[in-house]
Amino acid sequence: MIQFSQSAQQMRSSEIRRLMALAADPSIISFAGGMPSNTLFPVDVIDEIYNGLSEKQKQVAMQYGPTSGFPPLLESLKKYLESKGMSMNGQSLIITTGAQQAINLLTKVLVDPDDVVITEQPSFIGALAAFKSYGAVLDAVDLDSEGINIDALKLSFDKNGAKAKMLYLCPYFHNPAGIIYSRDRVRELLEVLKGRDIVLLEDDPYGELYFDESCKPLTKPMKALAAGNEPVPICYTGSFAKIFGPGFRLGWLLGPTEIVEKCELAKQSMDACTSTFTQVLANEFLSRGMLEPYVQKLRKAYKERSSIMLDALKKYMPSGVTWTTPKGGFYIWVTMPEVMNSSDVFQESIKKGAAFVIGNAFDPHGVKNNSFRLAFSHTPQERIDEGIKIIADAICKLMK
Repeated sequence: MIQFSQSAQQMRSSEIRRLMALAADPSIISFAGGMPSNTLFPVDVIDEIYNGLSEKQKQVAMQYGPTSGFPPLLESLKKYLESKGMSMNGQSLIITTGAQQAINLLTKVLVDPDDVVITEQPSFIGALAAFKSYGAVLDAVDLDSEGINIDALKLSFDKNGAKAKMLYLCPYFHNPAGIIYSRDRVRELLEVLKGRDIVLLEDDPYGELYFDESCKPLTKPMKALAAGNEPVPICYTGSFAKIFGPGFRLGWLLGPTEIVEKCELAKQSMDACTSTFTQVLANEFLSRGMLEPYVQKLRKAYKERSSIMLDALKKYMPSGVTWTTPKGGFYIWVTMPEVMNSSDVFQESIKKGAAFVIGNAFDPHGVKNNSFRLAFSHTPQERIDEGIKIIADAICKLMK
């Protein structure tokens, strides 16, 4: 009999991974995968970039690179982050194989078994899986429409004391809740963190995907707002997945040099370096100023898909069902009466051809299941209305 390690015994298959297969079935209207739309990828731009590379640049792209990242991309990314208001003083930057690896590295170097990681309720599945794989104890704090509940967060700090090593937040177009933190809530949060012996992991894969310019100020990272005067060490993670393409597997981590240097050492034993090939392409994309025109196109497209889904929810959902109204990102979080179970709704709706992700997949404790996540980003616009009707009909049937 094979004896797996304790960390391997903690591993569980992600609900999203199981459901992602449904997205490949053309007969299913899938709102499950939090993926960009294939039709929006900058394929022509990538062709232009690659064809414009010199032979020497192509040779470099096919070689190993430094663990910390392709130096030209690091410089381009620093300028990009500085344009968001972040300071590089006392900070270091590392390129990771997706933001998921950045979260994994931070957990590896900061969290011991039985240490506490405080998360939002609900929270991103990938982060929860990383924390659990290192034996962390999760303490979930509820979200409301403006962000994490500050009073409940204070209670969590008091309850967990020195065992709390990390606070994980996804403040900008939250996965899965779809909300964005209000500026007042951010100020309260930064104030509450003063004097705490904890690291804040600020995860920001969706911040560029705001629907209206009026919302842009709300996307300014806490690491920028607190630049030079961080109340606790802030580790800021981001990704090219939603603003370039997830297939490139490029993320980053900006944080105090002492922490990032440890993460670099940990990364050496994981994959030695992130793909130089994709880093070369990303550097050209960023340094040539191609990002902003592209994300402007994305903002318009995702706003339109969000509006179609919101209209369908208003049209078909029964009384007692509520949902968030996103100002950006990929997601809408639907909440049913507490007696309802999203697993039952899923089983009923999949029979008719529509899929989503059930709520307890996002619960750090795997319990709450009267909510579910809808992703509007990947589904063809012309199928959104039909898919929402199928799910609403399933809910109506089960509510009778």
